[in-house]
Amino acid sequence: MALALLPTFRQHARYLFDEFLEDLQTGHNVRATVFVEVHAMYRARATEALRSVGEVEFANGMAAIAASGEFGDLAMCAGIVGSVDLRLGDAVEEVLHAHLRAGGGRYRGIRATAVVYDDDRRSLGDFGGVPHLMLDPTFRQGFRHLERLGLSYDAWQLEYQLPELMDLARSFPGVPIIVNHIGGLFGIGSHSGSSESRFAQWQRNIRLLSECPNVTMKLGGLGMPTTGLTQRTDAIPSSHELAVRWRPYIEACIEAFGVRRCMFESNYPVDAATASYPVLWNTFKRITSGASRQEKAALFYETAKRVYRLEDAA
Repeated sequence: MALALLPTFRQHARYLFDEFLEDLQTGHNVRATVFVEVHAMYRARATEALRSVGEVEFANGMAAIAASGEFGDLAMCAGIVGSVDLRLGDAVEEVLHAHLRAGGGRYRGIRATAVVYDDDRRSLGDFGGVPHLMLDPTFRQGFRHLERLGLSYDAWQLEYQLPELMDLARSFPGVPIIVNHIGGLFGIGSHSGSSESRFAQWQRNIRLLSECPNVTMKLGGLGMPTTGLTQRTDAIPSSHELAVRWRPYIEACIEAFGVRRCMFESNYPVDAATASYPVLWNTFKRITSGASRQEKAALFYETAKRVYRLEDAA
């Protein structure tokens, strides 16, 4: 079984139910998926704070279509992660309740993409966020409502921001934190090159982060061009080539967190920039070919099912 974690940010003109279903039918035994916010389908007529409710409604609609059983035994969008601006402070509670209602029992937590920031503004362009947001008192005032409502936090930041994420995790030990894209590898612009020194620093931070018991790691997102791991060539990389390229990062995370605190993610359709959906999962299978049956079950299914509480999904 595989549990595909969908997608991270909107990069395609169309990737809706039909396109995703086509990918899911390419040979891997995907039984459930989790929708992670993409800043899409926002309400046109709503206050700025409540516009993101529309995306949750959309994801829940996708889940309802799949739940009809007419497209096979698949729990699409069995868990939903929305986008909320935690800088609202205590006012964020109203938005979170609106998300929970729109999620129809499938809502699991939030991701705040404004956290993603790099000093070199040319690297991220308009996508760049707010510096040191995770340390901001108002952000943390909003963050504390997650624990009260039983919600998790999907953490997406760049690798250079991992110390700030550690501080956040230690300050809120009751909030489950799910680190996206193995900590946010970032190797473009002024950060390109020096892969050995970058890897060493990233690995030190990953090991320190693993000491926080409330943190789980997602293994994926390595196909994004921002990681610096993609190579410009006319040839489409095979799963063997990608396994060689990605193995050190995947294995370092598993070594630090253990299989019960790691889960593979598809990061689709964003990682389509590097690999097709079946090639992506074949890559992960190659990397874990020497793992035991129990270890594979944890990495491909059980950790995600437990952390995202999918046994309770409608």
